[in-house]
Amino acid sequence: MLAISRERFEELVGRALDEIPDDLAELMENVVVLVEDEGEDPGIWGLYDGVPLTDRGDYGAGGMVLPDRIYIYRLPICEGCDSEAEVVEEVCVTVIHEVAHHFGIEDDRLDELGWG
Repeated sequence: MLAISRERFEELVGRALDEIPDDLAELMENVVVLVEDEGEDPGIWGLYDGVPLTDRGDYGAGGMVLPDRIYIYRLPICEGCDSEAEVVEEVCVTVIHEVAHHFGIEDDRLDELGWG
């Protein structure tokens, strides 16, 4: 397994988020991106846990709502890559994939667009 420290991995996730165009980043609402070592399903590299913007309607009306969460899993990505350059690319793809879910884009459409 490729050894990338948590600090370096978090930096890569931050850089991937910085690549999101400003006009899209401004539309992201009530969502936090978290780095975890691994999730409950060992086969996934990221997870969106929340209510997509397209489904929110009266989301949070009348009170505080905890933020949606995007998880990026460090160990599965490191295990699936042979070089740091590959980790950089896969972190970017994973971040974009999970952010797309925040915008209501489903896996089938992401596969069609090459982000599956």
